[in-house]
Amino acid sequence: MQVIAIHDVDDVKHWFNSPARSEFFEARGMKATAFRDPAGNANTVAVLIEAPDIDSLQAALATPEAKVTEEHDGVHVDTIKLFLDA
Repeated sequence: MQVIAIHDVDDVKHWFNSPARSEFFEARGMKATAFRDPAGNANTVAVLIEAPDIDSLQAALATPEAKVTEEHDGVHVDTIKLFLDA
């Protein structure tokens, strides 16, 4: 399934260039594609996540490793919104 996650970050350039997000998802059999505002006017970013199912994704996001990755990338966890394709 495909899920779009939208959230704010501290530093868009750092977040966009960080390998931590891809490493986290790939280690769990998922793929994450990052998106940002091309004009650079916002700290809101998006990720297209390809996951087997929503349960797998939610379980991955609830791990301590997810928290470490989010902190490393400057993700504002309280702003995360998920959009499902189903």
